[in-house]
Amino acid sequence: MRRIHEMLDLWLEERPEAQACIDFDGRSLTFRAFSDAVAQAAGLLQSAGVRAGDRVTLVSENSVASAAVILACSRLDAWVNPLNARMTESEIKRIVAHCKPRVMIFTHKSSDAAARHAATFSASESDKAAFGQVMLSSFPEVEAEPVFAAPEEQVAALLYTTGTTGDPKGVMLSHRNLLYMAEASKNVRGLLAGEYLYCVLPMTHVFAFASAFLASIRAGALIRYVPRFVPADVLAAYAEGVSVMQGVPAMYAQILKYCADHDITDLEAPKLRYLSAGGAPLDVDWKRKIEDFFGLTLHNGYGMTETSPGISATVPGHERSDDSAGPPLPGLDVRLMPPPGQSELRDGVGEIVVKGPNVMMGYYKNPQATAEVIDADGYLHTGDLGRFDETGWIYVVGRCKELIIRSGFNVYPPEVETALNSFPGVVQSAVVGERMKDGNEDVIAFVEIRKAAGVTEEALRRHVKDRLAPYKVPSRMILTDRLPAAGTGKILKHKLIDFFARPDGEMAT
Repeated sequence: MRRIHEMLDLWLEERPEAQACIDFDGRSLTFRAFSDAVAQAAGLLQSAGVRAGDRVTLVSENSVASAAVILACSRLDAWVNPLNARMTESEIKRIVAHCKPRVMIFTHKSSDAAARHAATFSASESDKAAFGQVMLSSFPEVEAEPVFAAPEEQVAALLYTTGTTGDPKGVMLSHRNLLYMAEASKNVRGLLAGEYLYCVLPMTHVFAFASAFLASIRAGALIRYVPRFVPADVLAAYAEGVSVMQGVPAMYAQILKYCADHDITDLEAPKLRYLSAGGAPLDVDWKRKIEDFFGLTLHNGYGMTETSPGISATVPGHERSDDSAGPPLPGLDVRLMPPPGQSELRDGVGEIVVKGPNVMMGYYKNPQATAEVIDADGYLHTGDLGRFDETGWIYVVGRCKELIIRSGFNVYPPEVETALNSFPGVVQSAVVGERMKDGNEDVIAFVEIRKAAGVTEEALRRHVKDRLAPYKVPSRMILTDRLPAAGTGKILKHKLIDFFARPDGEMAT
């Protein structure tokens, strides 16, 4: 196979009347019906002027429509650029200005947020089709990118990550990248044709895009597209026969809390066999609690957008009680190198680097940033610190950079700091992550303000909410007239939490 949509073509031939997917509203589609949906989505894109090499920005939450548009782009050799509808208008406009799409698609039926964005971009509604309905805006004065037959040279998806500088960076993932990841994800989970996968992770994020959506198509599994995480709905799906679920650690913690609050002690999940957590560090205590309640291993993994996303994953049948991220996926060359500023590994810990069919083509329109992370030998430098145990399993122990992972989403401090610093009366700010017991990370902002400015946390929070997606807004803001700094004036971020801690361990405000 040379294109990701060809995975669907296989099942159209072999199992056309088998159930392929369930939409957000409960509508079920066979592989034949879903293939028709993809074909009609491709026709809609063509009628809107989409050519091979064009970018198609998809503002969405999980639905058959978003899935159909993704595969339709593959059929046309266009690049899909998925954006979470929960992003703010300014965030979406920054990315659109950078990638210059030919068309924007909004899945307004499954997402009120997408409908609001559609109004901003003066989108019009499509006719009813097998995929449902979408809204779209066209931008005719854009140039198409070159098209290549080879799957390793042709971009399939353009996924944006803000990066440590706060500037949007478009990660170009090729068809080869995503075909490899679909196959690897299918195999590591033992996903079979006809199994029922619950997809509540946002498909605009690479984790669900490749490891849930594309892997389910590769396997011929049934996938349910769910726009929002609701514990009660998850439990109902378990009872209905879900066999595989991938989430972030905080989701499972919320399920446990819901069950405790509603005195649910016996889980009705007759076919549930595989649970995995990714997108955030996994706390060992929470892993044990989740496994005790479900009676199943909670599998773990490690990756990033630039690696499509998988680098490693734990293996069924080789269960462990610790927080290992498992062995490298097949065909990958994963090594440790001395971290920046060091000449050797310390206690076996180094920066994780990876080479293989999962590594991105590069950052769109940004060769300098690409050269900073992919070296001359083709190794991607992850910026994460890790070690190997004697069996070759990976343990991720920290980060070279300051990335915060909150509920599976990447939060980059410079971007949050920029929003905070734009408020009148703010001198400077520093944003850090704090690891929570459920495996999630809190975003904490330390904000230096002018004494006479009268800045309040409430006003500052309103200001930030208008500029950032909800998951980027700090959980706590500590306002102060002084932040700890070195003689050069550089804020000592590593001292912030201790500097503002009370004797009882709570943060000062």
